[in-house]
Formats: sequence, C-alpha cells, structure tokens
Amino acid sequence: MIFIADVVVHLKPVVNDPQGLVVRDGLRRLGFADVHGVRVGKHIQVELDAGDEQGARAAVESMCDRLLRNPVIEDYRIDAVRAVAEAAAAS
Repeated sequence: MIFIADVVVHLKPVVNDPQGLVVRDGLRRLGFADVHGVRVGKHIQVELDAGDEQGARAAVESMCDRLLRNPVIEDYRIDAVRAVAEAAAAS
C-alpha cells in the first residue's frame, strides 16, 4: 500500500534563525509591526510503500533520523501519514 507522510523540520529553539530574522524584518517593513518573531522550517512530503500506517510511520522516522534533518540543530514532527489509492499514486 502506498502512503504519503507530511514531515515538518524546524530549527531547535536554541538555534539562531537568520532566515527567520530576515522574514520578520521584511514583514515589519511591509507594515506588520505586530510580528515579534519568525522561525523558518521546511515541509517534506514523502511517498512510500509500506504494509500499514505504523510501518510507514516507522520508516519515515528512520528517514528523518538518518537524512531529512540535522539532529544537532533540527527537530521534526510527522504531521500526517495517510494511505493513498494505488491507482492515484501510479499516475
């Protein structure tokens, strides 16, 4: 069965986020004075074949631990793991 997993990778709270600072400053220049902080992360969508949702989630956790994030400076969360129809995934 084919699954799609949505993963969000973000910097740990103690890590400086220069990209977030640039976005925050840009928003302030555009008139959004109430913005106090911005943290920039990345969204990764993984399509994989697995026997069940639990197996898909375990595989994605392993992918995150081994490649998709830098464990020194980043954390991650898996927002969703959902099955997709075989025919829809093949197209």
